[in-house]
Amino acid sequence: MSYTPKMREQIKKVEATRAERVKQNFPRMNPEQKDNVLKNFHPDYIEASMRALPVGVNKGDRVPHELADLIEARSRVENIKFDLEDIAYDVDVLVVGGGGAGASAALLAQEQDADVLMVTKLRFGDANTVMAQGGIQGADKENDSPAIHYLDVMGGGHYTNVPELVRALTMDAPIALKWLEYLGTMFDKFEDGTMKSIHGGGTSRKRMHSARDYSGAEIMRTLRDEVRNRGVRVIEFCSVVELLLDEDGKCGGAILYNMETGEYEIARAKTVIMAVGGSGRLHYQGFPTTNHYGATGDGLIMGYRAGAKLAFMNTIQYHPTGAAYPPQILGLLITEKVRGLGAEPVNIDGAQFVFHLETRDVEASAIIREVKQNGKGVTTPTGMVGVWLDSPMIDIIHGPGTIEKELPAMVRQFARFGVDIVRDPMLIYPALHYQNGGLLIDENGMTNVENLYVAGEGAGGIHGKNRLMGNSLLDIVVFGRRAGKHAGARVKDITVKKLNMDHVASYHKELEDNGVDTAGRVSPLLLPRYTHRIDE
Repeated sequence: MSYTPKMREQIKKVEATRAERVKQNFPRMNPEQKDNVLKNFHPDYIEASMRALPVGVNKGDRVPHELADLIEARSRVENIKFDLEDIAYDVDVLVVGGGGAGASAALLAQEQDADVLMVTKLRFGDANTVMAQGGIQGADKENDSPAIHYLDVMGGGHYTNVPELVRALTMDAPIALKWLEYLGTMFDKFEDGTMKSIHGGGTSRKRMHSARDYSGAEIMRTLRDEVRNRGVRVIEFCSVVELLLDEDGKCGGAILYNMETGEYEIARAKTVIMAVGGSGRLHYQGFPTTNHYGATGDGLIMGYRAGAKLAFMNTIQYHPTGAAYPPQILGLLITEKVRGLGAEPVNIDGAQFVFHLETRDVEASAIIREVKQNGKGVTTPTGMVGVWLDSPMIDIIHGPGTIEKELPAMVRQFARFGVDIVRDPMLIYPALHYQNGGLLIDENGMTNVENLYVAGEGAGGIHGKNRLMGNSLLDIVVFGRRAGKHAGARVKDITVKKLNMDHVASYHKELEDNGVDTAGRVSPLLLPRYTHRIDE
């Protein structure tokens, strides 16, 4: 569905201001302006969108209603009898999740001579990793350093991040880049072999490394091939539905659910690494999402039920540039690399209203303000309202052919529906993109539940209240590697005692004692639900 005649008339206003916008240097917001736009327009600040948890280790902390509904639910295996001595898989390290964090963890755990099993509820590689486009950060230039990267990450997170985790992230970044390249990742380079790098929102140096706009797919290709080549056991379409603790309260395995046969099996493991991703498919506040189909927050639910602490789950990242039109790709991630190359957000009058590389939370809030308060949005035939992202500016700034060379995925995605982003701007509006928080980890990825690790988007503390572009592909590799190495090295000193599900029974009792009406809800969700029975 290409642009309508009315929309094409509106695009003329965007075209008319390009010559002037090329000359101007639109100012960044000062700290006071940033605070103001966040508090008044960012979805996290809507008081009615969250509620306090009535149970668990984070009792009293506020989280989105959609997540609270699952935390305040009963285990989906509550009424199923299990023989926990009937062990189907007895391994050193159980890796749950088949994205970049899980693959990195599996590889490093195996390097410690650990027996590793990876299970994933969809196909190996069906993850947000493969959908990431813009790039991965890492300080590898002469004018940059991990210390400068550290300051950018802390500033992007409004100085709420756990400092030790940010130190690990930024110090390991050059190592992670070198490791990925060694494994075969094809990063963009100049003719002399040096890495290309560009700015991302909130970065003070050009340290964004990419593989065109297929960065996540290229990294996932490399990691998946390496896992397969090294012979790590992988079971696809196999979900974890509950963690198991031993009689000392340490994590000792999980209940597996075969999503094809409906059968349950017991996996005993000396260490468990949860790398199951985020929760975008819960569609907080009704936002469209950039996330893959399996992002239903399962790790948060099971980890919390087992006693692991949550951190920063009252802050969600809404990517400023989700597709608002055509309707077939509503919520599609438009990589920040588009703005990194010079595309500017402009309103219905063709006027730029925010610096194009503010941090994501500020950029998204400014777009929401322009639409909701200032009434300067563009309305689509479906009733969706957005603003223009003026992609043709890229070729004006960098020369003809830049868009097709640097953003081939974006060009093709929009061309499928009759929109040529080389000549016409894209219509955008913020989309639910990333959970900034998760289960709190230490520098090695371990939670407060001994022998339970978390890596990837399910981990909390690294990004504080806001994540910068390129630090998600980075954290899955850095903390996937750290968790895998630490978990794999420790297994020789771990003995798993008798397994039980006492923590599940205790959790159910706590729900009942606090008068929580579970209303027939069970969790983890496993897959999003977009249809309803007629009798509901």
